[in-house]
Amino acid sequence: MAFDREDATFKVLVNGEEQYSLWPEYKAVPTGWREAGKSGPKQDCLAFIEAVWTDMRPLSLRQHMDGQASQ
Repeated sequence: MAFDREDATFKVLVNGEEQYSLWPEYKAVPTGWREAGKSGPKQDCLAFIEAVWTDMRPLSLRQHMDGQASQ
């Protein structure tokens, strides 16, 4: 399986809810996702995701909770 290969090249994807995913570079980007600007070895991509995805809540939930806090 492509995701199990440590020697494959991956890219980091992000969706509209600002959730991140690792994706094999040779595969087409699925609908609803876009490239996040990072590609390379699996471990480099995973380190990028860990650094930028600091709040695991979906964007819509964060916005809702922020709205609740300001009321």
